[in-house]
Amino acid sequence: MRRPCGGAVVAFVALCALANAAPAETLRVVYDISLLGLPLGTGHVEAKLTSTSYAVDGSAKLNALAQLVNNSRGASNGHGAIVDGRVSPSAFATTAASSKATRTIRMALKNNAVAGVEISPPFGDSPDRTPLRPGDLRNVVDPVGAYVFTAPKTGSPVSAAACDRTVPIFDGYTRFDLKLSYSGEKEVKAKGYSGPVAICSVRYSPIAGHRKDRPATKFMEENRDIQIWLAPVAGLSLLAPYRVSIKTMVGVLDIEATEFSVIK
Repeated sequence: MRRPCGGAVVAFVALCALANAAPAETLRVVYDISLLGLPLGTGHVEAKLTSTSYAVDGSAKLNALAQLVNNSRGASNGHGAIVDGRVSPSAFATTAASSKATRTIRMALKNNAVAGVEISPPFGDSPDRTPLRPGDLRNVVDPVGAYVFTAPKTGSPVSAAACDRTVPIFDGYTRFDLKLSYSGEKEVKAKGYSGPVAICSVRYSPIAGHRKDRPATKFMEENRDIQIWLAPVAGLSLLAPYRVSIKTMVGVLDIEATEFSVIK
């Protein structure tokens, strides 16, 4: 894939977004991460949110048990606008590090289309990778932008309408859809929030950039055991993940909030 532009666009878009930032409320979420019921670590998200904008920083810290299996760590951030009930990202960046390598991805977007991508170091070419087409870079959100959900315009924020959506994601090298459907409602309690969440079943649908012959790709495409629980953000018509549960090839991965606090 030829990248349409480089770091100058990423930096320019980021500066413009920061210059126009509005006062925001802060959503602070702390997640417990476990696999097969065994604790692996914690995740932290801090999101500055308004009715028209978002800026999200997230990171994960693994414990000693997890590091025995995979000594990796990562952090991501992104920001953008919320326009007519739709998340419209401006910039996204993520860094993943392990004992073997560190890779950084930076991406700029405009009007839900990719304006530029930098991947350092770049991924190697694979003959079984599904090619990206120009249309795959339009009408998308990045993984951080996908963290922010607009609430239904009418009725309860955790009604069936909360899950009635498909999230089109481009992460810098693969394009896929997450198709949500309503599975019910549940009462939850954590520091900062006590109340209902919408339970959404999720199906993963690869579009392009993926390696179609990999067992992991086929497993996720057929996976019917993915859920995301969405909780309302107090004072705003927005939702954010309270819990994510994914059946993986080695067991069920659970990411659940122990804190879901809005700081005025």
